Amino acid sequence: MSLASAILVLVTLQRLGELALAQHNTKRLLARGAIEIGAAHYPLIVAVHAAWLISLWAYGRDQSVNLAALAAFVALQGLRVWVLATLGSRWTTRIIVQPGEPPVTSGPYRYLAHPNYAVVASEIALLPLALHLPVPALVFTVLNAAVLFIRIRTESRALHELSRPSP
Repeated sequence: MSLASAILVLVTLQRLGELALAQHNTKRLLARGAIEIGAAHYPLIVAVHAAWLISLWAYGRDQSVNLAALAAFVALQGLRVWVLATLGSRWTTRIIVQPGEPPVTSGPYRYLAHPNYAVVASEIALLPLALHLPVPALVFTVLNAAVLFIRIRTESRALHELSRPSP
């Protein structure tokens, strides 16, 4: 197995594990009365991320690896873990808001409003670049930016409206 294929196996397993965790957290949050917002755009996010990973498998599995870009991608995993640890059971791949519960402002959220999206946007560019695939890096960066534009507006509005304490 090539180094590129091994990297893609690890990233694929990571994403599948995160989907399982997100599904678990989503069920628990909804059972506690949380509300999902913006479900209509969620399939777009899934499609972009699935197509990104499929394109990496199709074109990158036998590529040589740019170690500098890979090192940056690996460093981002520390930030990803920090986000997951900070959000804990509130972390999902969907927009789930518990009415009356304030937004998280600790951890990386002290410094960025949407650190998870910053990590994901960076990963979407860096992993293809680590596999010498500049065209997928550009294409999926643009597609991800488009869906994040929708998502961040929706999430910010939901957090503002639903996280206020009830009178």
